[in-house]
Amino acid sequence: MNVKTTNRQFLFAFMLSSFSALGPFTVDMYLSALPQMMNNFNTTASLIQASLTASLLGLGLGQLIAGPLSDVHGRRKPLLISMLLYFLISIACAFSPNIGMFIVLRFIQGFVASAGLVISRAIVRDRYSGVEMVKFMALLTMISNVAPLISPTAGSTVTTFTSWIGVFIFLGFLGLVLTGIAVWGIKETLPVEQRVPGNFKEVLRNYGSLLRDRIFMGYALANGILFSGVFAYVAATPFIYQNMYGISPQLFSVLFALNGLGIIIGSQLVKRLAGRMDERRIFRIGLLVAFITTTIVLIVVLVHGPFIALFIAIFLFATAIGMIGPISFTLAMESQGHIAGSAAAVLGTLQFALGAVTSPLVGIAGENSAVPFGITIFMTSILAVISYLILVRRSSTASQYKHFTK
Repeated sequence: MNVKTTNRQFLFAFMLSSFSALGPFTVDMYLSALPQMMNNFNTTASLIQASLTASLLGLGLGQLIAGPLSDVHGRRKPLLISMLLYFLISIACAFSPNIGMFIVLRFIQGFVASAGLVISRAIVRDRYSGVEMVKFMALLTMISNVAPLISPTAGSTVTTFTSWIGVFIFLGFLGLVLTGIAVWGIKETLPVEQRVPGNFKEVLRNYGSLLRDRIFMGYALANGILFSGVFAYVAATPFIYQNMYGISPQLFSVLFALNGLGIIIGSQLVKRLAGRMDERRIFRIGLLVAFITTTIVLIVVLVHGPFIALFIAIFLFATAIGMIGPISFTLAMESQGHIAGSAAAVLGTLQFALGAVTSPLVGIAGENSAVPFGITIFMTSILAVISYLILVRRSSTASQYKHFTK
């Protein structure tokens, strides 16, 4: 591959990752302004936090709609409309008259932002397959994971110059930029003859076929369950690091960013190994690393071991996530080209849905106990391994046996 082709591929990955980044920016960018918003709306902390939950629900549920729409109408049109709506809804959020309206608008904002996540991944499946898809997804994962690192800092930077309203005006401007990219930078990747019929029964039939596909669901569940472990450490580590180990807020921000670096390292390992090693073997290595590291996390929290052991284990778990993400996407999507939008929607929605389950679990024993977190993150690796063994490994073995006996 020459330099010109590599640069073109990187530019294309950067454009697609910009749409994926809309999720982290939508969720994280206003976090530093929550206390200010509570006073501005004259409301409670729980209601302000409900706006965060609303956006996450929108991001999860919206993918189930945007994915099939892109299978019916092509990728470009739904992406363009959703980005334009994102611009309008973000501006509406900035001028919400009350907390109730703000929560509703936040749900809609997450809902339309979800199109960026799911359609960008469907476009990858349209254009790539096999080893090339693994390498491109690893590149996309690396670029996309910059967004969670910079979005909270970007939000706090904006609020030093203006109020929380400026954050949502900035998000509106971001939506306008992405609308421009959708118009001038993204070409249609799903030909008319490959699109599916646009009726509700067909959509349900496609989702039904995905849910019955054992190998697809095996990789989708393994990926979704493990990714819910990321939501668990995002929810738990602020309290564990600062309350139990005395880490300062400034150092915590640096350590949290390093976990994002771990995901980037994992995705780059995949990019280098793809083509040299079988993708399924890479997936199994990632799964093994996740199991070992979450076991160490559980042991450390049970015995209240040294902080450095806990941090290294979580960092390596993040690296395993970086490995498993692009590989599981490729292996799950390989045979789903005709309904790539719906398939990408299932993969994305599972991450948010399962993350919504694990996040509250880590705090059930209070902010001064790390045991629920240790058990939760350990169980994510156990359940991911079980999903793989029952749905993928058993199906592959049965298929090989049938082929052998013919």
